[in-house]
Amino acid sequence: MKLLVDEALQDAVGHRLAEAGHDVTHVRLLGLAGHTDDEVMALALQEDRVLVTTDTDFGTILALTGAAGPNVLLLRGVGDSATERVGAILDVLPRIEYELSEGAVVVIEQDRYRIRYLPIDDA
Repeated sequence: MKLLVDEALQDAVGHRLAEAGHDVTHVRLLGLAGHTDDEVMALALQEDRVLVTTDTDFGTILALTGAAGPNVLLLRGVGDSATERVGAILDVLPRIEYELSEGAVVVIEQDRYRIRYLPIDDA
């Protein structure tokens, strides 16, 4: 899976996901640290990458705009270490690959995960 790791996550998260066989890059490696959420989202969409983050703003932007992408993998309360975060991602990823390929925001929590399909329409 093609992933873009947000600056809110450690570089080690990207390295370990790459070691697990995923095509991963980190916003810092691309010179996007400190750039706007819109710029990060545009790159993820352009490169067809799932944005991996702890920043809830990305889901909010998708909900408010009704955009159909990019796909987002949001970590909430799974721990602060790279080991905990990568473990949570690798545990859930095989179960949600299809949803992410179709368009979704997936929230990974300590004991569960939730899926919101894109575009988000709360009307």
